Amino acid sequence: MKTTLDELQAFAAVVDSGSITGAAERLGQTVSGVSRSMGRLEKKLDTTLLRRTTRRIALTEEGRAFLLHARAILASIDEAEEQMAARRQTPAGRLRVNAATPFMLHAIVPLVPDFCRAYPQITLELNTDELNIDLLERRTDIAIRIGALRDSTLHARPLGTSRLRVLASPAYLAEHGRPKTVSALGKHALLGFTQPDALNRWPLRGAHGDEWQIAPDIAASSGETLRQLALQGVGIVCLSDFMTAGDRARGDLVALLVRETVDVRQAINAVYYRNTQLAARIACFLDFVGARLPTAEPGLRRSAIAAHGG
Repeated sequence: MKTTLDELQAFAAVVDSGSITGAAERLGQTVSGVSRSMGRLEKKLDTTLLRRTTRRIALTEEGRAFLLHARAILASIDEAEEQMAARRQTPAGRLRVNAATPFMLHAIVPLVPDFCRAYPQITLELNTDELNIDLLERRTDIAIRIGALRDSTLHARPLGTSRLRVLASPAYLAEHGRPKTVSALGKHALLGFTQPDALNRWPLRGAHGDEWQIAPDIAASSGETLRQLALQGVGIVCLSDFMTAGDRARGDLVALLVRETVDVRQAINAVYYRNTQLAARIACFLDFVGARLPTAEPGLRRSAIAAHGG
């Protein structure tokens, strides 16, 4: 017996959602229906794809290997459907976008209502991760990445840049005072990232050069977490303009050591793995977002930086 598309979709959905119940909700099927599909698939392959415990579902080695083939087949079907949609000149289908939580919240989410009105036949699926992901493994069409790209196998489209600034809340400054020099920061509570360590090198000019390495008093994996801590007056932070423009405009966060701050801008790139011509739904999303990022804000503007893989 041949493996069916329904069985492949059920398998991928169980892996993506982490449970048969979650897969059923995602596919609009019954739990028993998804469970039967998985049973038939494992019987046809004569192997165990998933280990089921009372707490979670995990891939076996055989399941991990088969998942790559299943993903490729499902991606090929998606691409065929996209090409048919392109022939109709109407972008349609599911569009999976991945970004770090702060960029998703502050840059993408505000654009979603207008995008959905402009392209009602596109179904958005928005996912957040703080670290880079494998696009093929996670079935992601577009990942938006901040900073230098490291994966040379990916195609990239630059969307803009965003400046880094050292910031604190008025409440923190009222209690602890405003640092007058870079070295004075050592006497303050500093908020930084758990990883990558490059984000803890602040763009501050001094005898040490144009970067100042901090040892965070409080570290977090997400810039949004650090932003919230800074807003609560917990400490001083260095964050990108795309997530703090509104805070600075309202006076909720204040830029520090302005003269000592080097004009460092993080590249914002949309990356994708398809080697063929971009599907209509991907192309229209990139055009839409690229044209609507807040170019009036000096720290987030159209960039002439060429797409690259570094």
